[in-house]
Amino acid sequence: MAEEVLSQGEVDALLSAIEQDDTDSSVEEPEGAVDYGDINSYDFKRPERVSKDQMRTLENIHENFARSLQASLSGYLRTIVEIKICTVEQLTYSEFIMSLPNPTCFNLLSAEPLEGSLVLEINPGILFAIIDKLLGGGNSEHVTPEREMTDIEKRLTGKLSNLAVMELKEMWSDIKRINFAVTGTESNPQLSQIVSPNEVVVLICFEIKMGEASGMMNLCMPFLTIEPIMGQFATKNWFSRGRKVDTGRSTADLKDNLKTCRVECVSYFAEKKISVGELLGLRVGDILETKKLEKDDLVFFVEDKPKYFVKAGQIRGKRSLVVSEKAQPGTRI
Repeated sequence: MAEEVLSQGEVDALLSAIEQDDTDSSVEEPEGAVDYGDINSYDFKRPERVSKDQMRTLENIHENFARSLQASLSGYLRTIVEIKICTVEQLTYSEFIMSLPNPTCFNLLSAEPLEGSLVLEINPGILFAIIDKLLGGGNSEHVTPEREMTDIEKRLTGKLSNLAVMELKEMWSDIKRINFAVTGTESNPQLSQIVSPNEVVVLICFEIKMGEASGMMNLCMPFLTIEPIMGQFATKNWFSRGRKVDTGRSTADLKDNLKTCRVECVSYFAEKKISVGELLGLRVGDILETKKLEKDDLVFFVEDKPKYFVKAGQIRGKRSLVVSEKAQPGTRI
């Protein structure tokens, strides 16, 4: 076959067509082209399985839990305790475990009728300060020991954990009645594998302050455990439940519960100022004179507040007090 040769005119026409394609910048994008600026990255290792709406509801519930526990703990310790929610986030169980100190107070919670366990962890920084307060310590600077808890400390910690669980049960009652209970306590968080390391959990972090001491408390909820009731964690459902009409029953229940509360009642006979020298010289049988007469009323204190004037006496061989009248606020002994 004879080889065909292009003429000079045909070669020039081809070169011209190529240059025109290179310089043509008015190429239209195909219809339906994607704007890559609107695409958000997605980490398949950390999938977000709880919606933002559900996360807001969880935050609202546990903000109320923090306020309620703050009041209960302040009354239990008889000192000012501040508790506030810090973060609500989703992460893997392994990331949660790696963020905890070791040793720590790692409480496992059952949540019937839900299957699985939750975790309530209390950092040693605030835990040992609370234990010190329960054992009669003051508000001075506290040093956190780097050791596991003793048996006595574990029993005291159990009371603290049960107090938190009771408040948690109450706050969740508007969503669903969950019977939270402490089923075990560990010092090493890595020994408790409640779900697989890559499983998603919802972590709610609280900061607890008591005097100069402070520390974190963490509530870890595996998604697999709370998944059956996640549909009830919608913000609109939460607020509709919150607008309940008070029929008077809740007030009556509160009054009934208050009737069983124990309060400390004290009546002081008299007070007298003496010097350190007189104090060191006191011996058995010494008599201290006061300005209080035998017929004078005593002041009856309820939780360190003056409430009544009383007279001291004896009934059936036991010392007794007879109420005379009410005392005004600020009344002295």
